[in-house]
Amino acid sequence: MVLASFNPFPFLGQDTPSWATWMLENKIYACMMTFFLCNAVETQLISTGAFEIHLNDMPVWSKLEAGRIPQPGELFQIIENHMNMKIGGGGGAERIGDFHDEL
Repeated sequence: MVLASFNPFPFLGQDTPSWATWMLENKIYACMMTFFLCNAVETQLISTGAFEIHLNDMPVWSKLEAGRIPQPGELFQIIENHMNMKIGGGGGAERIGDFHDEL
């Protein structure tokens, strides 16, 4: 919305709020504030110690059990192993697809 200078409020039949007008007028500052705010929220959520990943209602990773957050490659490998187990454990042509290509 901000980088593209797109204001969705007139399309929704509403007046543009003052915060949205400010963001559209101050793009760089608004993007920096959004970046830092999101990082602060992420840091707070991760620092609580509760970080779990579930795939099809099956636990894949728990920070409380492992004591750390998984590396991206490690996480992709775990998810790929769970997907292979789900479709019969075959690693051949019957696979749904390569996760790395989808991401």
